[in-house]
Order: sequence, then structure tokens, then C-alpha cells
Amino acid sequence: MIGGVSEDAAPGALVHVFDREGRPFGIGFWNPPAPVPLRVLRHGELPAEESLLDELLEEAVRLRHDVLRLPEQTEAYRVIHSDGDRLSGLVVDRFGDTLSLEVHSLGAWQRLERWLPRLHERLGTRHHRVSVDPEVARREGLPAVAPTPLRPVRFRENGVRFEVDFARGHKTGFFCDQRENRRRLAAWTAGRRVLDLCCYTGGFAVTAKVLGGAAEVTGVDLDEEAVAQARRNANLNQVRIRWVHADAFAYARQMQQNGERWDVVVLDPPKLIRSREEGAAGRKKYEDLNALALGLVAGGGLFVTCSCSGLLPAEEFERLVIRTAHRQGRRLQILDRTGAGPDHPVVSHCPEGRYLKVLWTRVLD
Repeated sequence: MIGGVSEDAAPGALVHVFDREGRPFGIGFWNPPAPVPLRVLRHGELPAEESLLDELLEEAVRLRHDVLRLPEQTEAYRVIHSDGDRLSGLVVDRFGDTLSLEVHSLGAWQRLERWLPRLHERLGTRHHRVSVDPEVARREGLPAVAPTPLRPVRFRENGVRFEVDFARGHKTGFFCDQRENRRRLAAWTAGRRVLDLCCYTGGFAVTAKVLGGAAEVTGVDLDEEAVAQARRNANLNQVRIRWVHADAFAYARQMQQNGERWDVVVLDPPKLIRSREEGAAGRKKYEDLNALALGLVAGGGLFVTCSCSGLLPAEEFERLVIRTAHRQGRRLQILDRTGAGPDHPVVSHCPEGRYLKVLWTRVLD
């Protein structure tokens, strides 16, 4: 779609963008070797000035602090959500006094030296960690970066205590996007038996026990270090949870054979579709895993199933779950459909940003 480029447009530069009739379209980051060479940040007839990007940075902070008032309920939240905040290629999460950053674009990388002091001053934070995925670095032409070593950080979310270990955690270390869903789950778990499949560091499991008063909670994950962190999170809150280091597929099959059933089952697997080439295989994995998880839900129980694959649309994910249930001869009452919290906004011209889908269902007898 790019018809021509000025010779002086340097990689990472903030450039003017014009439509095919030569009318001003907006401004954006330019990086010719990248798979996405042009990232439009703001639309309209605007000067290509760095101050406009600084305004976007401030706007992102105001949304979290002045509109959503997140510091009143949690010490962990997303400060900048890439395209959702019109700062394409930059993700920033806050954990207490520490910022965890992921960089996916050369344009964002080149501006970190100016942006980081602004963020620390505005947020009152002191430490930061910057990480760049090696494959992203190769595609974008970024330097190889060793993440800054940082001590684990403890924080509170909805009154529940957690610890994030940046050296061993995935992505920015902790999934803030499920914060509202974790709190909501707690309303369903009082006195109930809860299974958290693909529990990672125990966000749903610990919240179900601490906030929800669940009678019994089991958390299962294949990542041994994640399970160890989940155990530490339970200890921070002085609650007893059964942690199982196992493959979710194998564990669910074994529990079905054992005749085990839970009142509440949460299924929150890692991204199973990472590229369009993995589409068919990833969908099959979602079907198989949901079928196994559904087989562990007691009649009348709650089944909460999630997908964080942006390449799987919400409507298709819902059809997949329903089809899987019907093949087992079971029917679902769909109670709600949710996604990431409001600190993970989606702009109207980039619907791909709606990556997290959460389907809340009751499994009928």
C-alpha cells in the first residue's frame, strides 16, 4: 500500500503520511526493513513533531490515573498498551515502584531515553526493566538487549498480594489484563471446589481462595518456575492451595479417568495461535483442551474459558467452545463475554488489539 517514500525518511523516524491523492493522512513511525514498515500513530493534518508523541504518553497516564483511577484499587496495571494508546510498539506495565517495558518497534526504542524519565516522574516509580524479544529485534533492526536484572517486586491487586519475578516471568512478568476477571471470579467461588487449568503464577487460583473463600483450589501448569511462583503467591496470602506441575492435557485426561469433577473450572492457556500458519493446529488445540476441561465441570458448575490469541476472533472462539460442548452432549448457559481490563484499550481502527476473550458459562445438567 506504500506508493513512495522520501529519500530522507530514516528508519525509526516520525514521518508525514499522505493518501493516494496527496492529502495529509497522519503521522507515524517509519522502518522500511520491518514487516510493518509504517505504523500510523495519529490521523489528520499534523506536524511531525516529537511533542505530539509526548502528548500521547501523557494521555495514556491520565486515562489510568484520572479516568480509571487504577491506583485506588491496584498497584499493578498497564500504563501504555501499544496501538491501543497510539504508541505502537511500546508496552509498559507498572508493578509498585517498578516499570516493566516490552519494545516491539524501532520508533519506540529510539525514544525510550526521553520517555522513561517522564514516566518515572509522572508515576512516582524508581526502577525499570526493558525487554526485547530476539525475533522482534531481528525483524525491527533493534540492538540485542539483555533485560535489566531486577529483584522480585511485591504488590497488591484487589487486596490480594502477589509477587512478580521479572527474571522468570513471561512477557512483562504478570498478566494485568485478567485483573477484573480474577475479581469477578471470586463472586462465584465461596465454599466451592475450584480448578485453575494453566494457572501460570496462580492469579485466578489465589484470588478464588483469598477473595472468594473457595473451599478447595487446585492450580495446574506445565511451567515449573511458574508453579513455584504460584506457591509463593499463596504463601504471601497465607492460604492453602494444591499446586500441580503437569501438562494440562495429560492432567485433565487423568482426572476424567478418575471421575473427578469441580464446581468451578477456569481454563486460561497460553497463546496457542502465534501466526497465521499455526491457525489450523492452534484451533485444534483449543478444541481438544476445552473438551477436556468441560469434562471436569460438575453439572450446573461454572466454566470460564479464555483465549489470548489475537488471530482467533471472539465470535469464532465462542462457536468453537459451543461446538466442543455439543459434541460431548452438554449444553452451556452463556452468562457473559469479557476481555482485558480497560487499561488495555482497543482503538477503533485496530480491532486486532482485542486479543483476550473470556467466555463465562454454566454447564447444564
